[in-house]
Amino acid sequence: MVKGRFGFYLSLILAKLAYLFLRITKLSSGTSIIGLLTLKICPDFLKYANEFITVKKINITGTNGKTTTSGLISHLIRESGKSIIHNSMGANMLNGVVNSLALQISPFITSEYSVIELDEANVEIVYKNFDADYILVTNLFRDQLDRYGELAVTRMFIQNGINLKPDITVFLNADDPLVAGIEAKNKVYYGISDVVYEDGLTQSDVKTEEMFNCRCGKPLSYTKKFYAQQGHYYCDCGYKRPNVKYEAVVNLYKDHSVINIQGNKYNVPLVGLFNAYNAIGAISLALETGINDIQKNLSTFKVAFGRSEIKTLNGHKTLIQLIKNPIGANEVLKTVDLNSNIMIAINDNYADGRDVSWLWDADFSVLKNAKNEIVVSGIRANDMALRLKYAGVGVEKIKIIDNIKKAVDYIGKKSENDITILPTYTALLKINKLKELKKCY
Repeated sequence: MVKGRFGFYLSLILAKLAYLFLRITKLSSGTSIIGLLTLKICPDFLKYANEFITVKKINITGTNGKTTTSGLISHLIRESGKSIIHNSMGANMLNGVVNSLALQISPFITSEYSVIELDEANVEIVYKNFDADYILVTNLFRDQLDRYGELAVTRMFIQNGINLKPDITVFLNADDPLVAGIEAKNKVYYGISDVVYEDGLTQSDVKTEEMFNCRCGKPLSYTKKFYAQQGHYYCDCGYKRPNVKYEAVVNLYKDHSVINIQGNKYNVPLVGLFNAYNAIGAISLALETGINDIQKNLSTFKVAFGRSEIKTLNGHKTLIQLIKNPIGANEVLKTVDLNSNIMIAINDNYADGRDVSWLWDADFSVLKNAKNEIVVSGIRANDMALRLKYAGVGVEKIKIIDNIKKAVDYIGKKSENDITILPTYTALLKINKLKELKKCY
């Protein structure tokens, strides 16, 4: 441990040397371990890091959509000509945040913006030493119950962090009643006015929902429900969805969406209503902070790895979509091409959540009409196979290959069509390292 500014600069130098060593030796991807080393050398690292971001510090938190939303905001800021620090790999706990800052901060050179996604349970931890101008909360769904417990606990983590920054501006998803109830002095709401389904798409009848009572104890009612608990809610006691500053009409297509906010149309190159919500949050924050050329720059956005990312495997178009909880999985499953060759990789490492009971809350029955064999892989491949059996997928169509690399090799050689891969987080990290999967330009 080295105290003071000297310790900060020493930690910067050693972090960069350590990262170079890890790149050469390929011992680790270096998304968190360098942060751990940095804090060992300089425990006050975040306090000194504040000085290197001069204009705005922006954070994204919530259950689903953190990486895509922060990626969109970062892209819009960068393309507008501003310098930025961003934890693009999605390492969003304390060590991961410090990791990203240590590798991107250069001594005596400042950046104008930072866009840092934060794990819900780490908002308060980071905010004890790191300043913030804006925080955007995407949604709150049940996720990793072994870490977070019930949703009231998750919201408490976020609320405690916000309480440490009384002047922060908080962007809240008005359609999520649990998010909309977060308290702050400066609040900006965004949400959806209506959804128009194009290309033959229809609103799914997937039943998995998060149900909440009003503060008075009565169940909330809805005039519109988009998915899960998100929609236009109200209670007879007078409580209702708040007034929304950035309200969007979404036209949803098979491979993109068109979002109309305040009379301006934005073409978003992402699939699914869940990604439309991510884009609305990002666009709203960009409008609020005066970022220019939003419409033009959205067209060049490339998704983060595993978030509706398209690669090629043995010459086949391969769509990779992260799944990690029932609500998110259901929304992803709505977009799956049942004519594609499908692989599902389920791990239960700490970063995935040890509790995989969520597999039984997600509606995998949509896959029973899959045209081809479904490959299941990962640490909990057998659990996934059992879940598919009870979802109505014939056992003769389920292929178990525990080893993820072997599973990718198998599906790449067997496939005659496009490929869909649905991994949990650590399975995604392993897949992302495979040379067989190539970027699609």
